[in-house]
Amino acid sequence: MTRPASPKPKYLPFGSEAGNGQPRQPAAPPEPPGGPGPALTPQDLYLFNEGSHVRLYEKLGSHPATRDGQAGYQFAVWAPNADYVAVVGDFNGWDKGANRLAPVGSSGVWAGFVPGVTNGTMYKYHVAAPGGFTAEKTDPFAFHCEIPPKHAAVTWDMGYEWHDDEWMAGRGKKIAQDAPVSIYEVHLGSWMREADPPYHSLSYRDVAPKLAAYCRDMGFTHVEFLPITEYPFFGSWGYQTTGYFAATSRFGTPQDLMYLIDTLHQAGVGVILDWVPSHFATDAWALAKFDGTACYEHADPQQGFHPDWGSFIFNYGRHEVRSFLLSSALFWLDKYHIDGIRVDAVASMLYLNYSRKEGEWTPNRYGGQENIEAIEFLRRFNQEVYQHYPDVQTIAEESTSWGMVSRPTYAGGLGFGYKWDMGWMHDTLRYIAEDPIHRKYHQNDLTFRMLYAYHENFVLPLSHDEVVHGKGPLWDKCAGDEWQKYAGLRLLFGYMWGMTGKKLLFQGGEIAQRREWRSEESVDWHLLQHAPHEGVQRWVRDLNHAYAAEPALHELDNQPGGFDWIDCADANASVLSFVRRGKTGEELIVCVLNFTPVPRPGYRVGVPSAGFWKEILNSDAGLYWGSNLGNSGGVFAEPTAMHGQPFSVTITLPPLAAVFFKGRG
Repeated sequence: MTRPASPKPKYLPFGSEAGNGQPRQPAAPPEPPGGPGPALTPQDLYLFNEGSHVRLYEKLGSHPATRDGQAGYQFAVWAPNADYVAVVGDFNGWDKGANRLAPVGSSGVWAGFVPGVTNGTMYKYHVAAPGGFTAEKTDPFAFHCEIPPKHAAVTWDMGYEWHDDEWMAGRGKKIAQDAPVSIYEVHLGSWMREADPPYHSLSYRDVAPKLAAYCRDMGFTHVEFLPITEYPFFGSWGYQTTGYFAATSRFGTPQDLMYLIDTLHQAGVGVILDWVPSHFATDAWALAKFDGTACYEHADPQQGFHPDWGSFIFNYGRHEVRSFLLSSALFWLDKYHIDGIRVDAVASMLYLNYSRKEGEWTPNRYGGQENIEAIEFLRRFNQEVYQHYPDVQTIAEESTSWGMVSRPTYAGGLGFGYKWDMGWMHDTLRYIAEDPIHRKYHQNDLTFRMLYAYHENFVLPLSHDEVVHGKGPLWDKCAGDEWQKYAGLRLLFGYMWGMTGKKLLFQGGEIAQRREWRSEESVDWHLLQHAPHEGVQRWVRDLNHAYAAEPALHELDNQPGGFDWIDCADANASVLSFVRRGKTGEELIVCVLNFTPVPRPGYRVGVPSAGFWKEILNSDAGLYWGSNLGNSGGVFAEPTAMHGQPFSVTITLPPLAAVFFKGRG
């Protein structure tokens, strides 16, 4: 039963005389008297309305405060079209008349203080607007929320004692352009589940030691989490976001996630967050039509609604929305010690006609297809991230040929640190699906990449998107019988780790999972009792460790001096060979790849220098479940010029195999 409003409001609204119940509307609230708590200053409101505030999470939302000796929480929310906003929750019986907030000048912000509210209290905002609109909304700046499908915000203290000082002091070098960056893409709800029915997902704290130990053993340098920002529908994998400042409560509290990240950092593993500023969920209790109008989304459905995903698109031209999104990005770097942000679906932001037919999109002011406001936002996002956190990286999932994605904004680029090489991914997966007898007609699928390899700072991704929705697992994409599929998968990984570019592999690929990824089920860890699966896993482990140990395989990943073809023209044999170099050029790695199931003894390859070329990796070795053909540890170069090289070696080239040789420059 709803109780009537008290004669005197149980709040102290900013800009009001304490207790008189008649709020004024000053240009900005005064400094709050009587104790600590974040103050909304004129500068805050100016920057917010200008689109330049990058720390809004310190001012909007709910924060513990003291006013006139009373402890409680300060609440502040943006609802520019509202004519009534109140905070409702456990503390007032969800009574919309009990704790009204006051408008703060013309900023669109409503704010107030409620005494007696403590940490862990559920709340929402009751919003009413002209035209009869009323709704109870979850706080856009909530740090914590109820476990879905419930969706109330929860007041929360974000304090945590970190133990990752050593990692934080040197983390920039671990994700730099000349570093070995090998990313393990993880969906926390399905990486590993409880061993007994009902097979629940592991919590942040339960998964922490397991994931940290696994990544360290396997040699992955970073974990990239599919979105862990709060989301209502588990089947969206986090890409339909509702809470841009709240870690999903499915797996625990904010401190539990901090513990997971802290544990990974102490194990020497970085953390990349998948972040989704491209669109958001349409749930009525969240951002959508927040005050009865299009606050966060673009009001024009041709720009504000995504036809593929059934979600709303942010209005990047609205100043307050830019402040909101910039603050979200910096929030995760600040409060959670995130080491990198991967921005999802950048292409959908860049193009006004993305996935739209003629007549379904609105051109920009120059009549073009480019989303000028989104471009400006992305540039500003990268500028702010690198200004405040120069030791992290931003990564774009951008699937078109848009130029200079990972080039500085001052040079006309978007300013990202890295870009996913989606072209490489599609070309390579198309190639390995071909029957080996036909591959000689498709050699350009593998060689084309080197025509553009240095246009961007690339990450080579084999991501979750390639093992769902009927696409099948990586293992099944490889042509041939069962043995050839395992050999082909090892060859695919050998080619990927040998090529220029940082690496990204989705969970399950490293153990040759034989079914599509299902977000409700664990990785099939039981497969590791079988030799072919354990062999693939061992191969990925050895590739990662060699990649980190050999400067030639990573130092010049994005510079032309780090790669040269030896022979890319032997299409009849479907063989590729190339050399990798590091900064000093003292040590070289020659990679030879045989994409047919035909062993090739006596195969001659040109090499840059004389001496002994040590075989350091061979995907056909018996310990990987290969046929165990090889070169007895290495071969000596002969003074016979070949492939434009002054020397050459004669090797045994195993079937469907990648062989790496190390020599001196």
